[in-house]
Amino acid sequence: MADQQPAAKPRSRVRLIVQAVFSLALVVVLFSYLLKDVDLAQVWAEIQAMTWMEDAALLAIAAWNLATYGLVWMSVTPGLGFWRAMVMTQAASAVTNTVPTVGPAIGVGMTYSMYRSWGYSGSRTSVAVLVSGVWNTFAKLGLPVLALALVLLQGGAGGGRVTLALAGIAALVAAIVVFALVLRSEQLARRFGLLAGRVASRLLGILRRPPVHGWELATVKFRTRTLELLEHGWVPITAATLVSHLSLYLVLLACLRAVGVSDAEVSWAQVLVVFAVMRLITIVPYTPGNAGVVELLLIAPLVAAGGDREQVTAAVLVYRALTWGLQIPVGVACYLWWRRSQRRTQPATTDHRQTAVPGAAGTATADRPGTQTRDRRPQDPH
Repeated sequence: MADQQPAAKPRSRVRLIVQAVFSLALVVVLFSYLLKDVDLAQVWAEIQAMTWMEDAALLAIAAWNLATYGLVWMSVTPGLGFWRAMVMTQAASAVTNTVPTVGPAIGVGMTYSMYRSWGYSGSRTSVAVLVSGVWNTFAKLGLPVLALALVLLQGGAGGGRVTLALAGIAALVAAIVVFALVLRSEQLARRFGLLAGRVASRLLGILRRPPVHGWELATVKFRTRTLELLEHGWVPITAATLVSHLSLYLVLLACLRAVGVSDAEVSWAQVLVVFAVMRLITIVPYTPGNAGVVELLLIAPLVAAGGDREQVTAAVLVYRALTWGLQIPVGVACYLWWRRSQRRTQPATTDHRQTAVPGAAGTATADRPGTQTRDRRPQDPH
């Protein structure tokens, strides 16, 4: 049995390599299909034709869009602070959007590492990750419904769009009901934890790993903390999530208008429909940052709605540069800043933990980042 366990690792590495190669090949295929009938010289000319004022306005809107990521995480993590929220979100997003196959997993791991370094416990981090993810899903389900309702008010929706709107409403209601049932009672949370623990133990048994224990207790604790957060925080969480999604839409709309796609060609409501459907379909990452997939889901329907192909292509490429490409250098810079701050404060953190272990105060405040963090490192100037 011991001889067979190491043999699983090479197969896992091979599978990851195959998945990464397939993902990158998919990006190449998608872009080849998108750009085969496009005059790239004209696309570049459309981008160059933008004035410096339009460039500055787009950069300002893109910067605001990045800032809204921090607002979301501040709303689900009381006491986090804007600077730390930005450092975490940009660093994790940069990894998630660039590393094939395992990028999302690495991004989540980075989130836990950064939260831990700032004094947050694993359970509190899990609450923040889940609540932000659930609200993000609610927004992705709800935006198509809102967009199609606006198009209906303008008299531009056919039977297919009405059907899509009804399907979106049904999916949103189902998601809310499932989330409410999980939080409904401690007994249901305990049963869910037991069921999840059994499933995890069986899967681990296949891999010859020991079973898990105590998941029902962790689920009950998780439910309690989630309810505490949502009791007084669901309004700011909802507002921050909506602002973040609509800010991303505003970047797309501004890019279209900057390259010359007028409201008469593609209205703001039609742009919102295309954007909302794209966000819903890309809820699952098919490629790193859904490269190629996002472009396909934006360019094709916007051109079908009446936009010039070269202008729409130019706008979408600028949009992706401001929302996906910009996050990569910003995220790398944030990660390097965090690593440097960790190296600078590591000795003080070690000494504090050594003196705090014998007493009960250290463990009692482990879940309260305000007290522990202020004791062990200088105040964040930001």
